[in-house]
Amino acid sequence: MSLTTSHVVPAPREFVWDWHTRPGALTRLTPPFAPITPVTQADKLSDGTTILALPAGLKWVARHDLSNYRRGHRFTDVCTSAPIKLLANWRHVHEFADHPDGTLVTDSVTTRVPGAALKSMFAYRQQQLINDIAFLDRIAHLQPEQPLTVAVTGSRGLVGRALSAQLTTAGHEVIQLVRKNPKPGQREWDPFSPDPDLLDGVDVLVHLAGEPIYGRFSGNHKQAIRDSRVEPTRRLARLVAETPGVSTMISASAVGYYGSDRGEEELTESSQRGEGFLADVVADWESATAPASDAGKRVIQLRIGAVVSGRGGLLPVLKALFSTGLGGSFGDGNFWFSWISLDDLTDIIVRGALDPDWSGPVNAVSPNPVLNRELTAALSTQLHRPAIIPIPTLGPAILLGKEGAQELALADQRVIPRVLIDAAHAFRYPTLDRALAHELGGEELYDKAPELEAPDSGDGPAPLGWSR
Repeated sequence: MSLTTSHVVPAPREFVWDWHTRPGALTRLTPPFAPITPVTQADKLSDGTTILALPAGLKWVARHDLSNYRRGHRFTDVCTSAPIKLLANWRHVHEFADHPDGTLVTDSVTTRVPGAALKSMFAYRQQQLINDIAFLDRIAHLQPEQPLTVAVTGSRGLVGRALSAQLTTAGHEVIQLVRKNPKPGQREWDPFSPDPDLLDGVDVLVHLAGEPIYGRFSGNHKQAIRDSRVEPTRRLARLVAETPGVSTMISASAVGYYGSDRGEEELTESSQRGEGFLADVVADWESATAPASDAGKRVIQLRIGAVVSGRGGLLPVLKALFSTGLGGSFGDGNFWFSWISLDDLTDIIVRGALDPDWSGPVNAVSPNPVLNRELTAALSTQLHRPAIIPIPTLGPAILLGKEGAQELALADQRVIPRVLIDAAHAFRYPTLDRALAHELGGEELYDKAPELEAPDSGDGPAPLGWSR
């Protein structure tokens, strides 16, 4: 089939073009619901090569067509790898034109890929590009004259990958801190004995690493959760304190700080900590950043809610349950679920790296927490599957143990992002239905192109940020 669709991006054409040339653009535009994973992004839009991984060990190799390239206006990629080349017959032309409201981006695709899948993929790409660029516009006044160098632990996890791509498309440099076998752009990090020079040349440290919390709360698992968070964070905080160039430390935390049974109480950053294993761990985890703040460095503790992403975490598990007809609320479903979309979370981290007014605890959650039964209803609508069979609370207890079920699957926390609200921070997906549509392929495709203005061939490259 053939598909041609257009949408307007609120930024000058050269800026939008440059965004596509930067590392991370491919990752930012790849839908989480598509069975493809970026491996290598083309280093040139004129004649570079992009590689994506497919199921069963297959690869999608796309070569850029020099004959249909015009810098700042058009580039084209063609699938060249067998047997995908024969099956997909893919040719994608990307065009950029000046428009009164920014840039008109037109995608023209010729392929054998089914139309429904194609439309959902391009609807995702449209929303992602518009929102990424609009976010850069909102924080343009915070952008430094020179790009930041940001070191990231946990850079290969769900949040770390998305964050790294967003930072690099914004023009900043990312150094991934990895535990072994570092590649170019990475540094080896020993969590319990970090190299004294680990953060040389770094402006901001984003610390996301830690043992996954989801799992049965056995003694070994609980110890691993604590050990992977408290002492490594303390040692990094000391290193931040001792490294002159580092101005900011952003450390992951969790809404587990508030305990698992707070009922209708609205929990803000000033609320008292709760009780339980996770509340104890999170309190110690946040306290471990003290060496950095005591040295006068700006420190942010992100109390992150359940991350809504089609790439990992809770959402793929719930999707699988619904697909087998087992979707339903836990028990009566009358307990609060505090969540955050993946893109909103990375927006918060990027702004946190730039905004000198932010410090201390920040609730990284949507301003609209939902009841568990509302989560179930939203998933049912988005997936077009029934949700009529409640899941007994015994189910999570079997998987996670009694303590794990109470602190994770059945936690009752109505968390409000008061710091973000007071800072007038704009959320991309303030409501759960919009977040689920984006992550599960339920958005609408723009299918009408606004009228064009006459092209202006004299415009130059836009800086990082612009005025309208």
